[in-house]
Amino acid sequence: MENPLIIEAREVRKCFANHVALNNLNLKVPKGSVFGLLGPNGAGKTSLIRIINQITAPDSGEIFIEGAPLKRDHIKDIGYLPEERGLYKKMKVGEQALYFAMLKGMDKKEAKSKLFYWFEKFEIKNWWNNKIEDLSKGMAQKIQFITTIIHEPKLLILDEPFSGFDPINTDLVKQEILELKQKGTSVILSTHNMNSVEEICDHIALIDRSNKILEGKVEDVKEQYSEGLWDITFKGNVVSFANSIWGGWSLLNQEQLKDNVFKSTIQLGDQLKLNDFIKGIIDAVEIIEIQKVIPSMNEIFIKAIQTSNQTKNLENDE
Repeated sequence: MENPLIIEAREVRKCFANHVALNNLNLKVPKGSVFGLLGPNGAGKTSLIRIINQITAPDSGEIFIEGAPLKRDHIKDIGYLPEERGLYKKMKVGEQALYFAMLKGMDKKEAKSKLFYWFEKFEIKNWWNNKIEDLSKGMAQKIQFITTIIHEPKLLILDEPFSGFDPINTDLVKQEILELKQKGTSVILSTHNMNSVEEICDHIALIDRSNKILEGKVEDVKEQYSEGLWDITFKGNVVSFANSIWGGWSLLNQEQLKDNVFKSTIQLGDQLKLNDFIKGIIDAVEIIEIQKVIPSMNEIFIKAIQTSNQTKNLENDE
C-alpha cells in the first residue's frame, strides 16, 4: 500500500513570459518524510515552493495537500523558511519572534512560552532584548528557523536552511528536523548540500530545466545508480585474481593496501552474478572483504543532470 501523501502536484505548469518554470510536473511527497527537492539553480524548485505557499498560482494543474485541493486555509498548516531571509533589523529579537508567532495565529502567552523553550534550546535566550542588527548571520538564521516551526505546522518547507551555519549549528538544525519528523511533521528540504540529503532525507525528486528527471526513495535511487560496482579486498597474486574468471566483468581500479593485499574495484556484467564471481576467485586468492560501491547523492546529482542535458541537446538537434 502506498504511503499517504502530504503534497501531490498533478500536471503543474508555470510560465513567466517565454520561460517555462515548471513543465507539467507530477510529484508525490509522502507524509511524515523528509523530502529532498533537488536541482540546479533555475530548475524550477522555487517556483514549485512558491505555488505550494500560494505566493503564486500555477497556470494549469493542481496541488493537493493531504488529498484535498490546496486552499487559502491551508497556509496555517505550512511553515516556510525561504532562502532569502527577511528580518526587521531595528526590532528586538524577542519582540520580532513574538510578532511572527502571533501572525501565525498563536496567542501571546502560548507564543512566549514556546519561544522561551526554543530560545533556551538553541542557546540564544540572552539575546531576547538585543536588536536583530546585533546578531551574526548564524544567530539570525536560528531566529528564523524558530519562527518557521513555532506554530507546529504539518508541513515544513525549508529552502537552504543550513546557509550561514557553522558545522555545529548545521548539525543542531539537522537533529531538530529529524526530531520534528519523528513527531509527525512532513518536511520538504530544498538544498544544494548533498551531504545533508544523504543524512536526513528519505525521498528525493530532482528537477532540471522545469522537468522532473528523478524521483523515489533515497535507497532506491542509489540502487538504480549503483551500476554493479564492487570493491573486493583480497590477499594473493593480482594476476591470479585477474585471470580467474574470463568474461562478464571489468576491472576498473586496483590498489595495493600492503604487502600482498590488494583492493580491486570491479563491474559485473548483466549475466555474471556476484556468487559466481566469488566462486571463480575463491581458489585463486584469499578474500578479505567484499563491499558494494554505492554512489553518493552528489555523484547521482551530477550524473543525472549530465544525462538530462545530453538528452535535451539530442532533442534540440533533431
